[in-house]
Amino acid sequence: MANTSTMATGITFWKTAKDFAAKRAVLLVLLMLVLITGIFQPRFLSWDNIINVLMITSVYVIIALGEGPILITKGVDLSAGRAVGLTACIAASMLQRADYASKIFPDFPSMPLVIPILLAVVAGIVIGLFNGAIIAWLKVPPFISTLGTMIIAYGAVSLYVDRPPHGASPIGGLRDDFTNVANGAIPISGNLRLPYIIIIAAVLLVFMWVLLNKTRLGKNIYAIGANPEAAVVSGVSVKRTLIIVYVIAGALYGIAGSLQAARQGSATNNLGFGWELDAISACVIGGVSTTGGVGTVSGMLTGVLMLTFMNNALVFLNVSPYWQNIIKGLIIVSAVAVDIRKYLRKR
Repeated sequence: MANTSTMATGITFWKTAKDFAAKRAVLLVLLMLVLITGIFQPRFLSWDNIINVLMITSVYVIIALGEGPILITKGVDLSAGRAVGLTACIAASMLQRADYASKIFPDFPSMPLVIPILLAVVAGIVIGLFNGAIIAWLKVPPFISTLGTMIIAYGAVSLYVDRPPHGASPIGGLRDDFTNVANGAIPISGNLRLPYIIIIAAVLLVFMWVLLNKTRLGKNIYAIGANPEAAVVSGVSVKRTLIIVYVIAGALYGIAGSLQAARQGSATNNLGFGWELDAISACVIGGVSTTGGVGTVSGMLTGVLMLTFMNNALVFLNVSPYWQNIIKGLIIVSAVAVDIRKYLRKR
């Protein structure tokens, strides 16, 4: 009897361990990546490098928080990167130092910090509203509508920063109070500091977790992704929900754009190029299903951490940029393949 009981306990343990590994596979891979790189390159695990990676992660995770719920509704937003670039340029152009030689608006009065950032967020909201309205009311597929918006946003930001005789040159000379929003930090102990940008990202993570898990809107988002016809029958306003989802995403892109401009101290019309693909990749790697109805905020965060730490680790290991792209692509394809397999098994 004792042997039987021991065997049953062993089987239960391995089954539990297998289930945990299956559900937390990305997190386990991330931990292994960090540990292995840290063994070969101890500087990789230094506090300064970790904080630097987390600061980069903060902007990407905010974009992923906008892209993730859209994917859950079985949609996609290809305009995310260009929306970030446009909003970054709007915020930066209004927060240049008064003594900077090539200001976009040389006669513009100095404004309180919050106003240009709010204008950038409003611009993001307008982009989201445009996307949502086309998708919800005109029934244009998300891929096509957001592709069109991506092109429009790039054209708009290029016109915005194109100023004779300088042309579409970078927007620099940003005010210190603006750059401090992203690069400033709260002292913790000694030389340890916690950057504001990480705190902002953490607050938005909590906000989106509450929205998706504790509100009617969140339940409606999952319902639409799982089965839009059933959602309509159960009383969900699909059109209104889709518009709200894209509007929230636009607002998050506006925040991300402002923070990125502040973090790097400048902005250009090419800022954000391809970032929507990184956000989609991070969400898929983190378990957001491409077939809709499945995804978590913690998964979105894990996916972004996976990509940013992987990129940083490959740099530390002196891996060629070309191989970095190949490895990144293989990881994305593998994640989508696993997701599709799960979907087929459920059917």
